[in-house]
Amino acid sequence: MHDFPDGQLGKAIPYGIYDVSANTGWVSVGTDRDTSGFAVATLRSWWDTLGRTCYPAADRLLICADCGGSNGSRVRAWKIELAAFAAATGLHVTVCHLPPGTSKWNKIEHRLFSQSTMNWRGRPLKTHQVIVDLISSTTTTGLTVRRTLDTLDTREYPIGIAYTEADVAAFPLKRHDFHGEWNHSLLPTDTPSDT
Repeated sequence: MHDFPDGQLGKAIPYGIYDVSANTGWVSVGTDRDTSGFAVATLRSWWDTLGRTCYPAADRLLICADCGGSNGSRVRAWKIELAAFAAATGLHVTVCHLPPGTSKWNKIEHRLFSQSTMNWRGRPLKTHQVIVDLISSTTTTGLTVRRTLDTLDTREYPIGIAYTEADVAAFPLKRHDFHGEWNHSLLPTDTPSDT
């Protein structure tokens, strides 16, 4: 997260998606908080704008994620938000978390975010738009970072929403046999109306 010297501007929170097969990145810059709601909103924005077009026959989506933060393996809100995404898109969503402490192995760190931060090296990050523009102008051999007009996400994402294991169990989540605490799938069925 990046704080601005001006208290009126708040924070800039980049959240990205790296498509390994296409070597493309998608980054939303939030101004509120790094929450599961924001993480899945970024995923939804990528799917609606780019993913659905690039993969029109897709019925599954594989997400490789770090084990902590807003998309952590223990975060119930992440699972519930993803279940709603799966239901809305009809996609079978599989999440494979990297083991704790191994985020350095995540390809998004090496192929997208390290390149983005090198791109803004030595430049004052004075506004949200400067950050969005610098991220979207990032290129390396073959890498393209996509952006749209709504790359800056100014919505508010509440914190402190408590979900129980029963809430998670109400969704079509299937834990994998191999390290089910890190790996699971969400089936594209309707989400329960009471959550």
